[in-house]
Amino acid sequence: MTTTTADLGPPVRERTARFYFAAWRWHFYAGLYVAPFLIMLAVTGLIMLWSSTLYGRNGENTPVAVGTATVSVQAQADAAAAAVPGGSVSTYIAPNAADHVAGFRVDEGENSWIVLVDPYTGAVVDSTRRNGGWYDLADKIHGTLLIGTVGDRLIEIAASFGMVLIATGIYLWWPRQGRGLGAALRPDLAARRRPLWKSLHQTVGIWTAVILALFLVSGLSWAGIWGERFVQAWSTFPAEKWDAVPLSDATHAAMNHGGEKEVPWALEQTPMPASGSTAGAPGADAAPTLEGIVAWARAAGFEVRMQVSLPAGETGVWTVSRDSMSKDSHDPTSDRTVHLDRYTGRVLADVRYDDYSLAGKAMAIGIPLHEGDMGLVNALFNTVFCLSIVFLSVSGVVMWWQRRPKGVARLAAPPVAADVPMPKGAVLVMLAVSFAFPLAGLTLLAVLALDVLVVSRLPALRDALS
Repeated sequence: MTTTTADLGPPVRERTARFYFAAWRWHFYAGLYVAPFLIMLAVTGLIMLWSSTLYGRNGENTPVAVGTATVSVQAQADAAAAAVPGGSVSTYIAPNAADHVAGFRVDEGENSWIVLVDPYTGAVVDSTRRNGGWYDLADKIHGTLLIGTVGDRLIEIAASFGMVLIATGIYLWWPRQGRGLGAALRPDLAARRRPLWKSLHQTVGIWTAVILALFLVSGLSWAGIWGERFVQAWSTFPAEKWDAVPLSDATHAAMNHGGEKEVPWALEQTPMPASGSTAGAPGADAAPTLEGIVAWARAAGFEVRMQVSLPAGETGVWTVSRDSMSKDSHDPTSDRTVHLDRYTGRVLADVRYDDYSLAGKAMAIGIPLHEGDMGLVNALFNTVFCLSIVFLSVSGVVMWWQRRPKGVARLAAPPVAADVPMPKGAVLVMLAVSFAFPLAGLTLLAVLALDVLVVSRLPALRDALS
């Protein structure tokens, strides 16, 4: 396939043309892999967003009639436990409004249930298997494609190459040959067929580029390699800040339920404190109960919805938390997690937003923004963004379909000049991506090895992929 500058407008310098086509090819090949993942992430993200907004992650938006007084939290917990034969309450989720239910996580063997209780009557309103709703199914697809670690890695690769897609897309969009910036920011609605699709694709792409980058980075920060092994590991809240407090072998990640991320990002890899000493500051009464912990939490400043996790094991602790990532509030700067000794009620740790590292603070804000947890405006903005991502992916396929040669069994990748080495700029972009995102680098090496060892030796396959 010979080089053409039709899409560039007037003739440009040879070096610029070479880099343009190199960027176009990388944009095309990255899009082949990334586009299906972007559509999946956008669609599942919308399902999670609106199911949690309308119904609550666990049905906590279920309404009840407001009474004159609530029954005790312990009575509510007893009713929840009785709804699951052989079950025991492990978490209390306070109502997020006066006319909403209280929630209890009840564990029964390897199974967990969410039991919703009317706080005014103590009656059980509903009970469902935990992680069995639409939100949870969408969350599992969003994070692992329902195939565990392999799915997590495939999504991480896609998100990494998404950064290549953004960089090359901005370069391809950049105004050239006298075209002004203002014109480049508006679609050419007078165009028809492929020029119209291209104009819409470029305009929507440039308006969403920065937002997509932020979404990809916040998502990658949860990923198993780039996030967990690199960024999160170096940005975790240091347990050494707690003054002479015994630590458990378990980390805060143990408080997550299945693949659902509920613990603040900055705390997930931080060791949990352990009960059974005289350490800590004065807190709740000795030998605290659920009722006493809730009363202490209210007096300590925990308002409206909060979550209280009961101690697990002999060294387990009471944990009172309120954070926007768990849908407890719309304000991430009010995040707070407190651990109390199960025997003495003393405060072993009290971690707030101000205690997080810079990366931890960024993620404390970035994750609820990513999830649409910061109010209705955030939810509507994310909806428009997700629909834009679906449009970008679909319009890319439409442009390829309109450009492909008819009746020829080949991929119809953008052309490249024959016998011309890859531009240094393109090489530098590949190296930068490889160093920044390890899985993307390994994938690039695998693709290059496949090209050299297999594709280059099979002319028919080489032509089909060209």
